[in-house]
Parts: sequence; structure tokens; C-alpha cells
Amino acid sequence: MGHTSLDKIIALQRNPANIRNLCILAHVDHGKTTLADCLVASNGIISGRLAGKLRYLDSREDEQIRGITMKSSAISLHYRNGDQEYLLNLIDSPGHVDFSSEVSTAVRLCDGAIVVVDAVEGVCPQTQVVLRQAWLENIRPVLVINKIDRLIMELKLTSQEAYTHLQKILEQVNAVTGTLFTSKVLEERAEKEKIEERESGTLSGDQVYDWSAGLEEADDSHLYFSPDQGNVVFASAIDGWGFSIQQFAHIYSQRMGIKTEVLLKTLWGDFYLNAKAKKIMKGAQAKGKKPLFVQLVLDNIWSLYDAVVTRRDKEKVEKVVTSLGVKVMARDSRHSDPKVLLSAICSQWLPVSQAVLSMVCEKLPSPLDMTAERVEKLMSVGARRFDTLPQQTQELKRAFLQCSSSENVPVIIFVSKMFAVDTKALPQNRQRPLTQEEIAQRRELAKQRHADRMAADQRAAENHKELTHSGTPQEGQPAGVSTGKPAEEETFIAFARVYSGVVKKGQRVFVLGPKYDPAQALNMLPEKYSASDCVPEVPHLSCCSMESIYLLMGRELEELEEVPAGNVLGVGGLEEYVLKSATLSTSPACPPFTPLNFEATAIVRVAIEPKHPSEMPKLVRGMRLLNQADPCAEVLIQETGEHVLVTAGEVHLQRCLDDLRDRFAKIEISASKPIIPFRETVIRPPKVDMVNEELGKQHKVAIIHQVSQPQSHINTLHVDPSGLVTLTTPNRLATVSVRAIPLPQGKTRMHIDQFKMTIHFNKLCCVLCHPTMSKGKTIDSPGTVANIYYKVGEAGAQATVLRDFDNSIVSGFQLATLSGPMCEEPLMGVCFSIERWDIQSSAASQKQDSMEKDSISNEAVVEIKVEGSSETTPQAGGIASGPSQARRRPDVSSADCYGPVSGQLIAAMKEACRHAFQAQPQRLMAAMYTCEIMATAEVLGRVYGVLGKREGRVLHEEMKEGTDMFIIKAVLPVAESFGFADEIRKRTSGLASPQLVFSHWEVISSDPYWVPTTEEEYLHFGEKADSANQALKYMNAVRRRKGLYVEEKIVEHAEKQRTLSKNK
Repeated sequence: MGHTSLDKIIALQRNPANIRNLCILAHVDHGKTTLADCLVASNGIISGRLAGKLRYLDSREDEQIRGITMKSSAISLHYRNGDQEYLLNLIDSPGHVDFSSEVSTAVRLCDGAIVVVDAVEGVCPQTQVVLRQAWLENIRPVLVINKIDRLIMELKLTSQEAYTHLQKILEQVNAVTGTLFTSKVLEERAEKEKIEERESGTLSGDQVYDWSAGLEEADDSHLYFSPDQGNVVFASAIDGWGFSIQQFAHIYSQRMGIKTEVLLKTLWGDFYLNAKAKKIMKGAQAKGKKPLFVQLVLDNIWSLYDAVVTRRDKEKVEKVVTSLGVKVMARDSRHSDPKVLLSAICSQWLPVSQAVLSMVCEKLPSPLDMTAERVEKLMSVGARRFDTLPQQTQELKRAFLQCSSSENVPVIIFVSKMFAVDTKALPQNRQRPLTQEEIAQRRELAKQRHADRMAADQRAAENHKELTHSGTPQEGQPAGVSTGKPAEEETFIAFARVYSGVVKKGQRVFVLGPKYDPAQALNMLPEKYSASDCVPEVPHLSCCSMESIYLLMGRELEELEEVPAGNVLGVGGLEEYVLKSATLSTSPACPPFTPLNFEATAIVRVAIEPKHPSEMPKLVRGMRLLNQADPCAEVLIQETGEHVLVTAGEVHLQRCLDDLRDRFAKIEISASKPIIPFRETVIRPPKVDMVNEELGKQHKVAIIHQVSQPQSHINTLHVDPSGLVTLTTPNRLATVSVRAIPLPQGKTRMHIDQFKMTIHFNKLCCVLCHPTMSKGKTIDSPGTVANIYYKVGEAGAQATVLRDFDNSIVSGFQLATLSGPMCEEPLMGVCFSIERWDIQSSAASQKQDSMEKDSISNEAVVEIKVEGSSETTPQAGGIASGPSQARRRPDVSSADCYGPVSGQLIAAMKEACRHAFQAQPQRLMAAMYTCEIMATAEVLGRVYGVLGKREGRVLHEEMKEGTDMFIIKAVLPVAESFGFADEIRKRTSGLASPQLVFSHWEVISSDPYWVPTTEEEYLHFGEKADSANQALKYMNAVRRRKGLYVEEKIVEHAEKQRTLSKNK
């Protein structure tokens, strides 16, 4: 197929029934970009000979050097399937785990996906991740089993063995899909029964649930991959061939006279051809016969490789070429590399682009086929259900499903990411070829300028230099080349998709923030309000105009005037309004789309500073641009003033630093060593000591003695042997008693919405919890709000006073949990129980001295809510303000030399929490990676060696069926992970490659403050106990980085060196 014109693509954009939005998903190095090259070559954009070598969609220099894709790239392709013409918006996505956020941005804009699996390696960790991402976004996948040539050339399998191997790969992929389907059915069943239970109001404790019933009823036949369903293609993209069962069914139905429908059902499966009876029969395996797929399909491909590549039999090659009816150029047949001849034959006989694109057109849905379930999921943000949205918002569901491009339909666009483009690369700034008339015109201008210059030289010799330097270059500037500052700058283009309506250049739309509430906006805005009107103060709503609209063509952009619904596009002019992703609409009733599902968590931090301090403004601007250009990277300014970059892994970090240095800041920068995050927690007192002896009472005395050393609070602080800390404010008006309790591990991992419980305690005012983690996401700021409800009895006046000061308690708790006492890292998994809280009203203390000693002992009902994000959380440094502030503003008597009571209470609560924390056995929590390594048996020992050296722990290993590869699953501390991938590759000569994904936080079992106390410990560890204490090493490293005091001896047992024997 020749090169497709822009006008043809614009015409195809108007027919959404023939549009396919798809992305290519796979594990790293499984051949996504090579396959994309073959599909791009089918449109004549690149040469077919360069497909697989050029990697056209890897447009960045570092992508070409490393050989991996680092960003999602889109291209529009035209394909004719029979009498129908299709427009395919193809997005190539990365396979490396560090860039899985780019996969999320690609998947959101698509309706279908091509999942590529390596025929040798099979289903890898990232294959499972991308299948899950496709499942979560409700998009339909099709399968391409790539690199089948490796089964022939590397593994040297026979066609029969290859068939068995391919069956196993299909089973592995379908097993992943089946797991996802099962979990969905069980979740729906559990939700349904929970609703029924709530409605009936009875607890069905004795009921036995039959989970299998839900699975038996659900139909999942359409989810699985099977060649006879037409959703599997077998291919070798590097050699340019690929086929589906349908192609061979058509070929053999003509030759053998068997119906195509029969061949479609029998070509894959346990069927064989009975030559005598000339019938296709079942039971090939039982009778020891060759399956039909091996006999009719694989044997032909194996014999072709044998003739062309292995034996180089010219006569046989000529026979094959003649029988297939393909034309081979003389230079291909004479080429020294047999793969060139093989590619020339295969690309004509079984072109991979035809097999894949026809499968895409037939099996993947168009924008018109979007399911109602997916629409509702997109429109329901957070915990809100679709049926609770306003009526006008629910009506927009019809616009999604119709995917109409008429004028009266609201425009709905989703921007999944912003990407930076060099301003010179924009179509309006690109140099275009000159016409003959323009060349002649320029020639005349040049002659005229030369004549003017000569005349000026004769008239005024003294002005000769000035005229030649100032006049000539400005006048001679060719048209279409932009000069000055804009040429150096980066321009941001929004990577987006139109779900409804027609997007026009210069059109004004609403930008809906992630917290935008359509119900609130509809109440505030007048009816039939449009984005062209001036916007009143509506929270999280702004207006912008789309200055330019682009067609994304891989490395190039083409400018368009309008884009109808169902298409992927680039939008210019949104950099001031959209940070990373956003929803755009002409209707204020449109809700913001649900946030993207990011599989990788940003965990690797580095502090960045410019080499020359005067260039700090350039660095700040560059980091702001980088933050906008990368979906996963985060940029923070810490309290210390450090500019911190947070990335998903080492490769991602290196790319971000290169971008900052070369594109965004354009200055020399220096990056610190990675800043490793830790958490501080407490555990239940251990029952055995370090040598597994039963603990005596002296150990507990040692702990209490250790924490009661600070002298600053000697008069106001009391630590009970049980760990209860009582602290009085300096003006003696308030007293709090706090106890730190370790939370069960399950509670710290519970989801925000589920973490609601009501606790009834006697003589208890408040319980505050601090799990800083939910669903694998780390939250750096303490995220807890405690709502306190009092059963006001006789002591109603005092309860009112307490209620006035509860914000001070929460603020003190926030400050204490933001930085713990061990190394100023956030606390995690700790519950602070306030068992006593006495406070005297200053007014009451003047009138009734007798009430000063009375404490409030009313029963309280406490509801705990753990907020998962800092959006609705009071910030750690802030004291709650609002109407209650006026109510509890202290009068002259309470504002003594120690300051307001509220401030003292914050400080007292903070100190009480810290001391209560120190009164329990303290531990550090380390961030952990899940590490999956694929390695051959001969390098397994070296892999274990590297893991052991870096404090890794192997969870399990299994051999991949049908190969000599082992899959090792381990956990590795983030602190020990830097340089891990390089070391593994060096030690194993590149035969093993790890995949690191942030998994969880884990308590480091060793006590950082441990010293030997019993005789057994002295015998076991020695007097100095100087064996490496991992927790102490980490704690001291963090303290040293933060400039805190580190207790360490520089010189131990210093002695003067002396010579024992005399020199002769």
C-alpha cells in the first residue's frame, strides 16, 4: 500500500464505525516497536527493508541507544480490508516497568490492544501487568505470539514440539485472563450479597456461600484467546511474516476442496488429516498422528527456514518461490545474509501487517461499540456511584455511546498526558520546500540587495561595516524560519481523545479539575452556560481555548482544523491549564474522568542543584516543565529548601536527569545520591531476646530507663512503666495521657473507604491512628482526621471546652507523626490512644477553685477516618482555623507568658506522642521492591549471590515449563536496590534481567538501639556487639543526611603504634 495522503486520513476520521483506537502492550524486548515498524511500513511511511531496524516510533535518541521504548507514541494508519477502508490510531507503549505510567496513559485513550508475547519467554511479569491494565480500563485485547523464528533458530524445536510449546503459551495467557475474570465475578457477588444483607437487616452468619455458582453462571468464553476465534496471530516481526488461522484456511480450502468453515474449526486443536479417507478426524494425540496445524502450517514454515537459512539450498528455494508465486529480486537472492532472502519471500507470502491489521479490524471494537459499563466507570470518580450523579450528567452517557459528531452534541475530551515538542518541529514552524516562483523571487531580491550594497559602498566608505553587518542578515532571513527565543523553547502538546462532538481549532472549552463537582457547578452556573462566557468563581473549573489541533504521526505532527468524535489527537495551547491529565468539555455537567491507574509508584528520590548557583531560576523552571512532561515524575521542594525529583526507578531517573540537563533547564546539574524513604513504627514487646532466651523483667526496666532520660520535661512529664505518658502544659492548665499502640498490619493496609469503625471506650476521649499507606501508594504527609463525638452528661460545660480544643490535639498528633523521634521520618502503623485529657476553662478557674482538679470522665464515641490523600487532610504544620477559632480564642488570663492554651496543647500533644512512641519497642520500616528475575540454570547461583549480598529474600522460584528459564520472585529493600540491575547483568553476562516494582513497607526486625544486656548476649555478640546492625546503619545514614546528631565513635581503643621487634 502506498503512502496515504493527509486528506484521505481526514476523510476517514468522519466515519467512527471504521476507526480503531489501539495500543501495543508487552513485556520489555518482546517486539512491540518492531511490530509497529511493520505496520507503519505497510502505509509507505518507511521502507519495508528498514522495518525492525529503524524503530520509527522510538524518536528519542536515548530510546535508540538503549533499545527500549520510553514513551508512548501515536501514529494514524490507513488500511483497506476488502471493500472497507479503516483508520487505525496506533499507540506504541513502553514495556519497561519504570515507564508503566506511559502504558496507563495509552490504554485510557484506546478501545482495544494488541498484546505481544515472546514465543520463547512466554508470559513475563510485565505481560501480566499490561493485561491487568487493559482489564481495568475495559478494553478488548488480541494476541500476537511473536519471535517464532527463535523456536526454529535458537531452541531448534521440531514443528511438533513448537506446536506443544505454543499451546502452553496460550494457556498461560488465558490463565492470567481467567484470574482477572474470577476476581471480578467474586467481587460483584460479594457486593451483591452485602447489599442484600443490608436490605434484609439480618446477619447471615450461618449461611454457607457457594462461590462457584457465580462463576458457573457467568459467560467468559469471549474473553479467552484462541486461534480458531481469530484473535491470535503467530508472527516473526523481524522477518516480516505473520499469519492467522483464517489465512491458511482460505489457502487450503481452494487447494483441498474442504470448506473454509470446517478448516477454521479444525486447523487448531487435536485434529489430523486421514489421507486414505480424505477426511479430517479427531484424536491426533491418542493415535500418534501429526495435528493439522503442524502438518499444514508449521511444517511449511520449518521447511522454508531449513532451505533458506540452514542449508541454503538454492534449487529448493527456487521451487518454493515458484510454488508460492512470489517475486524475488536478484540482489536479494545473491545477498550474503540468508535472512534478507527469507524476509523477501515471507513478506510477500505471509505479510505480518496484513494478518495483524485484518485481525484488528475484525476483532477490536470501534468507538461506537463502547460499553455502558466502561462509560459509567469513567464518569464515576472516587467512591461516587453513577446513579448518584446529577440527571444532566447521567444524560451525557448517551453522548458517549453515540459518539456523535453533530453540532448540538457537547464536546468531551480526555487529556491523558502532556508531552514536550521542540518548537521547530511544529508544522507552522517547519521549513517547507520552495516553489520555482519563490526561488526566482528570492534570486531577484538577492540581486537587488547586492546592487544596493555596491552603491552604498561607493557613497559612504566609512559606513561599510555597519551596513553589511546590520542590514543584510535581517533582510535575508528566509520566510518560515522563526527567530529569537521561541525557537529554543519546548512547546507542550496534549495527548488526547475526543469522546463526543467535534473539536475545532480555537474552540473554547471548560477544563475540569480532578475534584470538580458537576452538581455544585450546575447550582452556581446559569442554564445554557457556555465556555465562551466569562467564568464565575466555580471551584476546580477554568476555561481555555484550543489554539491548535494536530494529527499525531509518530515523529511528526500535521495541523488540522477540526477533529470529529472517536479520534486520537494532539492539542496545543493547554500548558497553562493542564498539568498532567484533565477532562475538557463544553458542558459544565460533564464530570472529571476517573484518575489513571498507575502500576508503578514513584519511590526513588534525588535532590538536584545547579552546578552554578546563579542558574537556580533556570533549574526551577526546568523542573516545572519536567513535572508537566512526565506522567509519573514528581517535583517537590522540601522544608530544607532542597529541590527533590521523585521517579519510578533507576532508568526513569536517568531519563529525567538527561531531559532536565539537555531539554528543559539546559544547564549543568548535580544530583545527590538517592534519598531512601523510611517509616518509623512500634511493635509489641518481644518475648525472646537476641539469642532466643526468654526475656526477664530487667529488659523492660532498661527500656523505660532509656526513654525517661530527657531532663527538659522533668516537672511536667511522667512515664508509666506500662508505657503510658502523661504530660502537662507549662501553664498547668491541661494534661494529656497518651499511649502508643502498634496497629495490626492488616489495618495499615486497609482501603480508606473500609477503614471506618466505631470504638466504645470508657474514660477515653480520642483515638488517633496513623497508617500512611493505602493500596500500595505511599503518602508522605500524615493522613488522619479524628472526628470526636461526646455523649454529654453532667459535665456538659467541660465537654464544650474539650470540643473547642480538639483541633489542637489533632494538630499536635499531625506534627508528631510527620517526623518521628528515631530519624525524623514519618510514622506508620501506630495508634495513639489518649486515655486521659484534663483541661480547665480559664473563666471557670477564676470563679471556682474547687473545679480545677476535676477531670472529665464522660463516655465518648469515636469514629476514625484514615484519609488516603493529603487533599482533605489538615496539613502537618497548620493549626485548624475557622468559626471555632473565634470560639476558643483565649482571654487575657489564659494568654500567659507561655502563649495561648491552644498552642501549648499542640506542643504538649506532640511531645506526649513522641515520648509514648519512645516508651515502646521502636523499629524502622523499609520500602521494599518485588523483584522478578528470569535466569537460566547456569547463572542461578550468581543471582542468589547478588540477592544475598543486598539483603534480598527469595520468596519462590519455579522453572518455566518448556524452557530452561527459571523465574525467581524475591523482595529487596529499596535502600539496597541502586545498581542492582547492572550488577545482576554483569555477574550473569546479561543472561538475567530483574524487574523491580515497589511493593510494600516492611518492619526491619533488628532494634536500632539494641545493646547486649544478658550474659548469653555478651557471650554470643561479644562485649562491643559490633556486628552490623542493619537498622542502626540505615537510621544513622538518614540522621547524617538530615544533619541530626549521630552517636558514633570515630576512634575506638586508640593506642600508640609501636614496633614489637627491633629493626636490625
